[in-house]
Amino acid sequence: MSNQSVAAGIGLARVMAHCGGSPAGAVRFLVGAIASAPADPEPYAALGELWRERRPELEEALEGDGSLSAVLAQAYFLFLQGDMDNAAMALGAVAGARPDVAWGAAPWFGDARFLDVVSAEALAEACLRTLDRDHDLDTNEMRERFAPWFHVVDVVSERSPVPASLAAMARLPRACGRYGLAFDLCDRADAVERVMWTAVARAATWRAKGDLDRAATAFEDALALDSANWSLYLDLADVRAEQGDVVTAVDLVEQGLTHAPTEESLHTARAVYRARLSGASGGLSAPRPAYDPPHDLPG
Repeated sequence: MSNQSVAAGIGLARVMAHCGGSPAGAVRFLVGAIASAPADPEPYAALGELWRERRPELEEALEGDGSLSAVLAQAYFLFLQGDMDNAAMALGAVAGARPDVAWGAAPWFGDARFLDVVSAEALAEACLRTLDRDHDLDTNEMRERFAPWFHVVDVVSERSPVPASLAAMARLPRACGRYGLAFDLCDRADAVERVMWTAVARAATWRAKGDLDRAATAFEDALALDSANWSLYLDLADVRAEQGDVVTAVDLVEQGLTHAPTEESLHTARAVYRARLSGASGGLSAPRPAYDPPHDLPG
C-alpha cells in the first residue's frame, strides 16, 4: 500500500493535471512521490495515465527540459514506447545526479519487457552515467540502492556479452565495492573475445582492491592487446611507481612518448618520476585513475 507521501503526491498530481491545467506540474508531484517510495508502482501507474491522457501537452512541456523530474518521467515514457535503450540511459543520468534515491527500484527497470530488449551497449552507457558526478558509492547504503542495477547488469551481460560493453558495465560495481561482479563481467567478456577494454577493467578492479601486482599484470595484458595505446603505458607506469619501481615507471613513460610524443600528461609524468629519482621531490602526486572505456563505446 502507498505511504502517505505517495498518496498525497498522486492526489496533488491529479489536481494539477485536471484542474490546474499543468501536466508538467503534475509530473513534478509524481516524481516526488517516486522519490519517497521508488519501488511503489502507483506513481508510475499515474504517470502512465497522464501520458495516455495528456501526451501532446506533456511532450511540449518536457521538450528540452533537463530537470531531474523531466528526465525521470521521460525514462518511463520511453519505456512505455518500447525505447528501452534510451529509457535506460535516462535513468542512468538520474541515478548519477541523485544516487541517494534508489531509482533503479522502479518496477519497469526489472520488467521482463525491459530486460529482454535493452542492449548491452545502452546499459553500459547508462552505468557510466550513474558515475558522472563522482559520488562516493562504496558504502553499504549505496550498494543496497544500486542492487537493482547489479541485477540488470547480470541479466543483460549474460544475455548479450559484448566485451567492450561488459568492461564499461564493470565500472559501476567496482565503484560500489562489488568487486566480484566486476570480475565476473570481465570473465564473461573474455569468454567471447579478449580485448584491451576488458584487461583494463580487470586491472582497474585489482587496483581498487589494492592488489598492485595483479593490476600490473592486467595492464601488461592490455598493452599486449593494444601496444600503441599511450594511456596504457601511463597507467602501468603509475602502478609501478606505486610499487616503488620508479625506474621502470620512467621507462614506461618513455615508451608511451614514442606513440604520443606531444601528450602533455606523459611529459608531466616523466618530469615527476625523474624528480623523484633525483630526490628533488618528496613524492608522487596522487595516482591517476586507470583508463576506462569512454562513453562512446565501440559498437
